[in-house]
Order: sequence, then structure tokens, then C-alpha cells
Amino acid sequence: MRWALVKVCLAVTTMVVVAFAVPLGLVVREMARDRAFAGAEREAAAVAPALSITTDRDELERVVAAAGADSGMAVHLPADGARGALDIGASRATGHDIQAVRRLGRASTTTVTGGFALLQPVALGSGAIAVVEVYVPESEVTNGVGTAWAVLAGVGLALIVGSVAVADRLGVRMVRPARRLVEGARELGEGELGARVPEEGPTELRLAAVAFNSMADQVVRLLAGERELAADLSHRLRTPLTVLRLNAASLGAGPAAEQTRAAVAQLEREVDTIIRTAREAKPQTAAPGPGAGCDAAEVVGERMEFWSALAEDEGRTWRVAGVDRPARIPVARAELAAALDALLGNVFRHTPEGTAFAVDVHQGEDAVIVLISDAGPGIPDPEAALARGRGSGTTGSTGLGLDIVRRLAESTGGDVRIGASVLGGSEIRIRFQRDARGPQRRGHRGAVRRRGARRLVPTFNRPRSLP
Repeated sequence: MRWALVKVCLAVTTMVVVAFAVPLGLVVREMARDRAFAGAEREAAAVAPALSITTDRDELERVVAAAGADSGMAVHLPADGARGALDIGASRATGHDIQAVRRLGRASTTTVTGGFALLQPVALGSGAIAVVEVYVPESEVTNGVGTAWAVLAGVGLALIVGSVAVADRLGVRMVRPARRLVEGARELGEGELGARVPEEGPTELRLAAVAFNSMADQVVRLLAGERELAADLSHRLRTPLTVLRLNAASLGAGPAAEQTRAAVAQLEREVDTIIRTAREAKPQTAAPGPGAGCDAAEVVGERMEFWSALAEDEGRTWRVAGVDRPARIPVARAELAAALDALLGNVFRHTPEGTAFAVDVHQGEDAVIVLISDAGPGIPDPEAALARGRGSGTTGSTGLGLDIVRRLAESTGGDVRIGASVLGGSEIRIRFQRDARGPQRRGHRGAVRRRGARRLVPTFNRPRSLP
């Protein structure tokens, strides 16, 4: 905006200067020409009275010398009965030009070597026409024109420079608030909820700053309200959790009872985590700091061990692969465990008992891929399944599970895709980037996705064997 304003002002000022300076320069040149020829006409007029009185050569030579024209004046007398044509002084005009002036009876100018010649007709006492020739050098015609043009050019240049300087200052005054508005919007988009913009500058930008600050305040209020609502709703779960914990404690011994008590304890921890996170100003969904994160292979193994008991109860055949070596990703351990539980819970919830499923972990140079496949009815509309809040339409389905997994993967620069598996059901592919490119870097993340797709995307329909 700043340079655009400077360019516009430069163009407008240049056109104005040219529109006025060129005509003024031409007027100055014409004024100098008129001044030079006016002086020549005065010199010619000084000789006219003498020609009306006498045509004597000696007298006319004295008159010409007295006029002060030196060698710049000549008198051309026509022939009469007593003598022929008489020329007094140094003549530069041609005989043809002199005869033309004498015949027409009016003054004329003609171009001669080194300048111009003014030819002025004068009537003699005998009725004949004499011609007075006054030489006007080129230097007199252009006298002062160069200086005047230089002054005009200097004034025009000064006006252009001054207008550019003023436009630049005005541009800075307009651009600075705009830049602050852009910076404020970027900070707010990156999660800096305290970002505000000074309400200054031109009226339009000041109104924009007022609207931005009002919007930022409204966003803070809405987020605070949502956090409090989430905390209140989570707190309401404490009562049924207490009942579950008491009932689980009375189950006695045995693997199923221990798993039930462990699940209730984990559920209580998750509820406490939700309450604490909801009341924080900046909830964290990814492990901060360099080197932080978890071992995806280890977490997958633990969660499969947890769900294996339920799988055996329902007669499900399952398999886990790729957990024999570490696969670190920049995701908090609890977040990854919650995402895996959401996906495995969907398998148990939306497929009939006895349906087989498998979990595979694949590693590449810059990403880790977790595949969860089943032999169920599949997902008819993957795009709708990934949309937050859509759900499957069945009882107990909120549509948040896959969206939570997607946001967790995208927090590292990865993604989630849904396809068909060789088992006959659905296959959910979760890709985690190892270098944790944030989701706000969308252009760069897109390049990461394409590179990861070329190197690491496994074929959805490759053969598998289940135990």
C-alpha cells in the first residue's frame, strides 16, 4: 500500500508538472523571441523619420550609425529617375525577400545565417517604398530561455520530490496500522488470545482495529464459556464414576474384575484431566519441547493388551504387528492412548461380535503410520465420518472420535485416511510426522503430506494373516 501510494503520487505529480512546465517553457521562449523582435522594430522605427525627409546616402549613413545598430542594420532604397537602387549597411536578406516586403507593404521576418532579419517597409516622400533591415542574432532570440527552463525543471523536480516524500509519510501512516492489524490477526490465529491492535491511524483502519479488538474479546469470552461448560459437564460424571468404582471394588478377584477396576480408575483420571485442561487458558494437546513425545509402538502394545481381554470374551481374532522396535512420535502418551482407545472402541461398538481386527505400526524416515483394520461392514462415507459431530447415526455415537484422532495427527503435520481393508471392513490410516510440523503451517504441511504419501502410504488391500 505504501509503495502503491508513492507510485500514484509520483505519476500524478509528474503529469501535473509536465502539463504546466512544458507550456510555460514554450511561453518563455515565445516571450524571449517577441522581446528580441520588439527591439528590432524600435531600431527600425528610429530610421523611418529620416527616410521620410531625405534619401541622401551620407545622411542616411549617419542616421544608421546614430541608431546604434552598428553592422546589424541596413537600408534598401528603391531606384528613382536620378539614381539606381541604393543599399546602405550590411545586408543579409535576399533581394527576393526585400522585393516581397516592398510589394506587400508589411513587415516580415526571414531566416538568415546566424539568426533572423526583420524587414520593415517605410514610405518615402516620393511615394516609393524603402525597406529597413534589422539583424536579430539567434542569441538574442533565445536569451534567458535556458535559464528559465532550468528554473522550471528545478521547480518541477522539487515538486515531484516533495510530493513523493509527503506520499511516503502518508503511506507510512496508513501502512503501520495495517501491519499492526495483520500482526494482531496472526497472533490471534496462533493462539495468543491477548493480542490486541492499537486503535489509531486513518478512520477506516481505526474502525477495523476496533472491530478486531471486539472480536478478540468475544473469542476470549466464548472460549472461557466453553471451558467452564466442559469442566461443569465433566464434573457431573464424578457421581456415576463413584458408583462404578464402588461396584467394581465389590467384584472380588479375577482378571475381569481387575481390568474393570483399572478401566474405572483410568476413566476417573481422564475426567480429572478434562476438568483441569478445560480450566486452563491454553490447553495442551501435544507434547511440548524438543525430544518430548512417546513411543507409538509401546502405546499400541499396551492398548492392545488392554482390549485383548474384551476381544477374547467376544470371540474376536486380533493381531498386532510392528511393535517390536521403538517408534517415537511428538505426541503426548495420554493423547495417543485416548486416540487408540477411541478407534478400537469403535471396532467393538460398530462391528458384530466375532469380527476380526488388526493393528499395524509402520515406520519411515520422517513419519510413523498406525493402521487399524477390521472385517466389519466398513464405513460407507469416510468423508462424513471424519466430519466433527456427524457420527454414524447409531446410539452412543457422537462423531467426535475420528475427529479427535484427525486433530491429533494434524497437530504433528500428519493426517488420517479411511479406506477398505483386505479383511472386508474398513482400514483407518493415521500418519504422525516425526518433526511435528504444526497444523498452522498448512502450505508446508501439504508438501509433507505429499512427500509422506510417496514414501509411506501402504496399500490398503495387501494380504494379511491373522492368528
